[in-house]
Amino acid sequence: MAQAPILGLGGFAGRPRMSRSKARDPPFGRLCEVGFLVACVAMRIITLNANGLRSAARKGFYPWLARQRADVVCLQEIRAGEEQLAGPEHQPRPFRRFLFPAQRPGYAGVAVFSRAEPDRVVHGFGDPVADAEGRYLQLDFPGWSIASVYFPSGSSGEARQAEKFRFLEVFLGHLQALVASGREWLLCGDLNIAHKAIDLKNWRGNQKNSGFLPEERAWLDTVFDAVGFVDVFRRLNDREEQYTWWSNRGRAWDNNVGWRLDYQIATPGLAARATRERIYTRQRFSDHAPLIIDYREPK
Repeated sequence: MAQAPILGLGGFAGRPRMSRSKARDPPFGRLCEVGFLVACVAMRIITLNANGLRSAARKGFYPWLARQRADVVCLQEIRAGEEQLAGPEHQPRPFRRFLFPAQRPGYAGVAVFSRAEPDRVVHGFGDPVADAEGRYLQLDFPGWSIASVYFPSGSSGEARQAEKFRFLEVFLGHLQALVASGREWLLCGDLNIAHKAIDLKNWRGNQKNSGFLPEERAWLDTVFDAVGFVDVFRRLNDREEQYTWWSNRGRAWDNNVGWRLDYQIATPGLAARATRERIYTRQRFSDHAPLIIDYREPK
């Protein structure tokens, strides 16, 4: 069937989408999909650990993205800076592109693609170590903010696990400050932690491994139970074997031996607007899969 037109929203209040000739587009667009039922969403958010954005591009990421009608795309582990991503293929329309690469070439880094021009862009959250590694990029819109975040991995050894624990402690304070601000927040990214046994295939054998350590899982308990953020995917989907990352070793992908490491976590008001989730696995652009969540406009 033909698709219904995409209408615009200004903030969370409806108004027509400005044409591209105008100075600014609204923060996100209403998307109406026609099928047996008509489902309208205020915005579609995608997050993906690209495992190298240039590598993902060679595997067809940008043509796929052009078909998704996303409003905001959060990317992690881009492993490139402005010079490496200067070609037109890395600046897909209709998005505005914002990068926060690591100081170390070919390492970490995050990005956000947005249809709308943000009111403010914040590079980093004030921690010198994490900011040097390009782990947090925030875009502010009227009444709400979104951030692409990439947590450290501790799998390479004790020193990196110690840095991961240090990051978690510092970032918890940042999350508490976000909630105290009174804004709506959406953080998207690779947290490098599987929260519960349902979130990885072989949970019994991984309880002493980075990514499923008791301390890491307890940290997420605190974020959701005490700080007040919501795991948006799990609010919509409580099924088993819902993974976003598979090891390149063995036949993990073929056998769906995965981990759910990628999240969209939101303040309760925004989380309550989530209507549909999807982990896209028909194509592989990375060792991670895109996590797509639709959010309706407020009533």
